[in-house]
Amino acid sequence: MSEQALTAARRSLHAVAELVIAGPQQAATGDIRLQVVPGGFAGTASGVRVDGADLVWGGGRTRLAGTCRTLAAAAGLTAVAPDAYEHGSGVDPDEELELDPEATALLLGWFARGDAALEAFAPGVPRVLWPEHFDIGYALDEVNYGVSPGDGGHPAPYAYVGPWTQREGPFWNAPFGAARPAAQLPTVTDVVEFFMQGRSQAHGA
Repeated sequence: MSEQALTAARRSLHAVAELVIAGPQQAATGDIRLQVVPGGFAGTASGVRVDGADLVWGGGRTRLAGTCRTLAAAAGLTAVAPDAYEHGSGVDPDEELELDPEATALLLGWFARGDAALEAFAPGVPRVLWPEHFDIGYALDEVNYGVSPGDGGHPAPYAYVGPWTQREGPFWNAPFGAARPAAQLPTVTDVVEFFMQGRSQAHGA
């Protein structure tokens, strides 16, 4: 799989999360939060979700194809970005989505693995998939833990540990703390172990 296909799929999924799910959900309820669900992700206060290669809502299902405007219209919604932040996917509602099936499956599988690891690491702590940066995580004792499908600085999916106060040492390999590529964390247990190492390093244990 090419980096270009992975980046395009990530950008398109991010756009669907923002323009088709989070934005319309905020317009209806004031809530922009998303969550990982079996097969993909969904709004926390709406029935709209991504399930594999499909968009699903209370009245139907359609393939993730075309533009965010046409997808939203199919679900009876108006494509709109959340107004709670300035930077997001950068995708226009009329831009054609690019969702390579292999890349899409990899990214959604990483979300599922990361969500399971976050639950195992801190059972019961609420996890949020934020539409702005399109990452899922939480904060514990002034340290952020989460997983990302990639971004401008890290094109491939990765897990991260981000202390609110900068730490020093070989473990901390990113400006925000520590990051490990998803390819190096092939199982839920591997992701949990990375989080545990980060907690130990962050708190000097």
